[in-house]
Amino acid sequence: MLATDISDILFGTPGPIQGEVGLGVLSEDEVNVVVHGHEPTLSEMIVVATQDPEIVEYAKSKGAAGICLSGMCCTANEIIMREGIPTAGNMLEQELAIYTGAIEAIVVDVQCIMQGLVPAAAKFHTEVITTSPKTKIEGATHIEFEESRALEIAKEILRRAIDRFPQRGKTHIPKDKHSTIPGYSHEYIGYMLGGTYRGSFRPLNDAIMAGRIRGVVANIGCTNSRVQFESFHRYLAEEFIKNDVLVVETGCASVACQKLGFMTPEAALEVAGPGLREVCETVGIPPILHMGSCVDNCRILTVLSQMASEGGLGEDISDIPAVGMAPEWMSEKAISIATYCVASGAYVIMGIHNPVAGSEIVTEHISKGWDKQVGGKLEFITDAEEILRRTLEHIDRKRAALGLPEYDASKWGRSGDARMNELVELPIEERIKAMYGMREAAD
Repeated sequence: MLATDISDILFGTPGPIQGEVGLGVLSEDEVNVVVHGHEPTLSEMIVVATQDPEIVEYAKSKGAAGICLSGMCCTANEIIMREGIPTAGNMLEQELAIYTGAIEAIVVDVQCIMQGLVPAAAKFHTEVITTSPKTKIEGATHIEFEESRALEIAKEILRRAIDRFPQRGKTHIPKDKHSTIPGYSHEYIGYMLGGTYRGSFRPLNDAIMAGRIRGVVANIGCTNSRVQFESFHRYLAEEFIKNDVLVVETGCASVACQKLGFMTPEAALEVAGPGLREVCETVGIPPILHMGSCVDNCRILTVLSQMASEGGLGEDISDIPAVGMAPEWMSEKAISIATYCVASGAYVIMGIHNPVAGSEIVTEHISKGWDKQVGGKLEFITDAEEILRRTLEHIDRKRAALGLPEYDASKWGRSGDARMNELVELPIEERIKAMYGMREAAD
């Protein structure tokens, strides 16, 4: 939480911004530089350096049309939500980006960096550049980042990438490119629901209390090679929004859903259930909200805290009809983040496998034991359909405990009133007459 707040102070609090995602963001005629990892300090300076006229002219002197910067993994989330820099892909696509033959340099710092990047890059003209003392890979070029020389180092890295451009051979850049609107910080969510001077989570609470929104799911974490690529994220995200569950996402999970187009307002019309669709249309938001990198999950906890403080949904995070999950987790940091959320009162589901399955005592303690202590629990569920079932059951159980009306999708339509659904397809003259008749009946 401290790191996220400090990043917002240094680089700006994110707000919705138009962006693109997919390997199709790579350029055929520009120098392609991919920044990959988790620390935003260097990547933000590289963004600045790519706009330096001297660097742009140097690229043109080597035959390139300019510089195309894109992100990978959580560095991608950092720079797309603040700067609109396109996202090439998530963690499992880092080698695929190199295999396009179009990458001059892939610049990495820490976490989720594959050791196989160097042998993959050796088949092409790509240079792998490591920048952190925590991550040094044999065969890679190491240029250690120093904050006191940030811009100078960023320019040095870009010059090395530009020098590689004349060596580029045949390229195979996919046409896979999708529009997205990332950057929903908890500050912006409060603003969009209540305005500049009276930012409030009241409309969100009211929508949940009325049943337009069934509940909230935080779908976060990694992509994992033990399952079909992004399959859990794709399936669960679509099923949740079909069932009127508002989804917030961070990390590589968010990249998966951005590629599906779920993080655009249009997705609410095409995929979302009737109640969620109505809310999204009214506010002008996607049914799945991008909230940052995988280490920005404190934004989600802050939203839950503000929802609890707003009233109507209990007194604690543990009372809210909400579930957190990392269905394709692979990094140990995902477990530490999960326990942080559990300690805050959240029910968290992890997929793939249970690393403590060998101990019935531990497995029961992190579920039933923690539930009694802090109101949150951690469970490992390996089947996507079972994750969906348990999530919806938990949300409905929390709704019942709060005395909220039972979820009923048939109550909601494009107008928010089931009676209006019959009128939508009528000619405009007949619709007006019918609406006046309904008004007189109401009077």
